[in-house]
Amino acid sequence: MLRHRIISALIGIPLIIAAVWHGSIPLLILTGLLMVLATLEMVALFQNLNLYLPYGLTVAGSLLVLAGAYLYQDAALGKSFTLVLFFVLAAVVLLYPRFSPVEGAVTVLVSLYIGLFVYIYLLRLLPNGWIWLTFTLVGTWSTDTAAYFIGRRWGRRQLAPLLSPKKTVEGMLGGFLGSLLASLAFAGIYPFLPRGRLLLLGFLLGLAALMGDLVESALKRQAGVKDAGDIIPGHGGILDRFDSMLFTAPLVYYFVSMFM
Repeated sequence: MLRHRIISALIGIPLIIAAVWHGSIPLLILTGLLMVLATLEMVALFQNLNLYLPYGLTVAGSLLVLAGAYLYQDAALGKSFTLVLFFVLAAVVLLYPRFSPVEGAVTVLVSLYIGLFVYIYLLRLLPNGWIWLTFTLVGTWSTDTAAYFIGRRWGRRQLAPLLSPKKTVEGMLGGFLGSLLASLAFAGIYPFLPRGRLLLLGFLLGLAALMGDLVESALKRQAGVKDAGDIIPGHGGILDRFDSMLFTAPLVYYFVSMFM
C-alpha cells in the first residue's frame, strides 16, 4: 500500500506542478478533469443509498461553476450556483417521479461540493498566484502526510471513531505540525510574505484539511464504502486524495484576498 502511494505520488505530483506552473488552459483542463472524475465518484457513492443522480446533469452542474470562474472569476460564483439550482429544480419538475426532489437536492449538493475544486483554478489568478496555489498544495499534502505517518506511529486516541476509526488525536496534531512546517518553509523561501499571517494561515489550513477529510469520511461512512474510487493506486479515488483540497483551496483564496 505504501509503495503504491509513493509511486502514484511520483507520477501525479509532477503533472500537477506542471499544470500549476503553466496556469491558464492547462490548469483549467486539469481542474475540469478532477471535477468530472470526482462527480462520477459521488454519483456512484449515492447509488449505494438508492439515490440515482443523472450523470449528465450532475457533471454539467459542476462544470457550469468552472465555466463561470473562467469567464468572470469569483464574481460569477453566486450566479453559477443559482443557475445550478434552477436547472436541477426544473429537471425535478420535468422528470418526476423518475427524478425525485430528494435526488434533486442531492444533485445540487454534489454539484456545489465538487464545484469547490474551482478554487484551485482561481488561486492561480491571484497576484503571486503561483506561490499561493503551490502553498495550498504543499500545505495540504504536508498536513495529510504528517497526519498519516504520525498517526500510524504514535496514534492511540481516536479522533472521530464514528466517522473514521483510524484517525487519531496524535495524527491530527501531526497534521497541524506538517502545515506549520510548510508555512515556515514558505516564509523562508519568500521573505516578503508576512510571517505571522502566513503561520496563522498554515494553522487554519491544517484545520480545513482535517474538516475536508472528515466530511468525505462521513459521506463514505453513510454509503458504506471504504474508498470513493480506485483510480489512484494506493490512495483510492480522486475524492480520497483531494477531499482536503476542497476546503483548503477556498480558505487560502479568501484569506489571501482579504489579509495578504
